Amino acid sequence: MVRIGDTVRRPLQPWSPAVHALLRHLEAAGFPAAPRFLGVDEQGREVLTHVEGESGPQGWAHVVPDDGLVRFAHLLRDYHDAVADFEPPGGVTWFAAPPAGLGPADVILHGDFGPWNVVWRDGRPVAIIDWDLARPGPRRYDLAYALEYLAPFRDDAECLRWLRYPAPPDRGRRLRLFTAAYGSPAASASADELVDDVLAVQREGLDAVRRLAEAGQQPQSDWVAAGHLDELRSRIAWTAAHRALFAASA
Repeated sequence: MVRIGDTVRRPLQPWSPAVHALLRHLEAAGFPAAPRFLGVDEQGREVLTHVEGESGPQGWAHVVPDDGLVRFAHLLRDYHDAVADFEPPGGVTWFAAPPAGLGPADVILHGDFGPWNVVWRDGRPVAIIDWDLARPGPRRYDLAYALEYLAPFRDDAECLRWLRYPAPPDRGRRLRLFTAAYGSPAASASADELVDDVLAVQREGLDAVRRLAEAGQQPQSDWVAAGHLDELRSRIAWTAAHRALFAASA
């Protein structure tokens, strides 16, 4: 990936035509918080608009305060609503998509909706980036994926050392704040149901990394060689052992 002026150039992938159709739909729907697809350059790279702001590691600090957490939830809800009537063109390939495609209650998920993939300006989220993992699925997948990092489903030491928290977070309150801001049906789900959703996402993530590594895909092959599967198993075990943290609220 390279930035050239106010554009970003990225290599094409098998799922790029599907993502390009998705980005065109979001532009036509008036959804402002996504880069625009501008075409393919002379080197065969996709051309996207560059969105100025803070993202990547800088994104973590923005979701620690309550207002940042709420805005993050609103952004996800706005995206899901904007994509609800999108009908993907036939024959396109999504990253790790189920063969059956869209189910009756599915949307096209972002698939990687974490703090690192949102651009912030002046304390507000202005764009979602890195759409490579977009694929059909239930809205609850994106919600649970986000909650893993926003509640967060991590121990206190990691929250303080890496995730920018000044004190151990009240995970149950943050879970409820996020789901209330997203709205129905997440707002009416029980804490147990939401923890189950997060566990399902964590297990799916572990299986996906293992499967892609076995197929020789990068960077998953390097992740497995470095022991990443053990880390993912530890996260699943931590979530299962600490359910009570997500039901309680100080």
